[in-house]
Amino acid sequence: MRSGGRSARIQVLVAEQAARRGGRAGVLDVCTAAVAALPVGGAGLSAMSRTAASHPLCSTDDISEQLEELQLTLGEGPCVDAFLDGSAVLTPDLLTGQLQDRWAVFADAALEAGARAVFALPLQVGAISPGVLDLYADVPTVLDPEQLADALAFADLATLLLLDARIDATGGPAPADRGFEDLDGYRAEIDQATGILTVQLGIGIDEAFVRLRAHAYMRGRRLADVAADVVAHRLRFSPHAEPDRADEDT
Repeated sequence: MRSGGRSARIQVLVAEQAARRGGRAGVLDVCTAAVAALPVGGAGLSAMSRTAASHPLCSTDDISEQLEELQLTLGEGPCVDAFLDGSAVLTPDLLTGQLQDRWAVFADAALEAGARAVFALPLQVGAISPGVLDLYADVPTVLDPEQLADALAFADLATLLLLDARIDATGGPAPADRGFEDLDGYRAEIDQATGILTVQLGIGIDEAFVRLRAHAYMRGRRLADVAADVVAHRLRFSPHAEPDRADEDT
């Protein structure tokens, strides 16, 4: 955790944001306060796991919402690397050639969405890592040491909020804002859909999840929406053909 003085200041900023919203402090307040305090245009936060489907928790605007969905659907990007490596991934300019090679699909998609710089900060306490806080800017941006320290302090506070089930994680427009019960349902439906695909396709759980998110990306749909169609039997995958959608518009 960061220095006590900085942490206390960040807590005040988040508490003030929660008070303006009229609710108890939640992760959306952390994202909103971070945008106000740092030279970024938006923020998003995703709950992530090595053993279950990851999912976006909240975002402050359309671009940050797209970035969260893109990274989790593609399985690549600063957010994914930050979670897997357990360290911050700072991307001052997505047009950097090395990054174009590193995240071949995500970099182009993020630029098209309106992001130019992305900063991914893992949420972690010891061995516990419940997710990642993402910040973006629409112009090339470098966080100076003080700004980076503040960003990490926002990530620390988001970690505590996520790990404390007594704190309300809601506040803001759906679907970016979900309570813990709703998030459990979100994850459970993706897990259920992935399990269905293992039977339909005769493949392992990891490959089934890859197929699910690949279909979501190719069709420009949310992963949760595709999962809901699979669970409701509106969408069926087959080993050697494109998935059939029973109620797809012609």
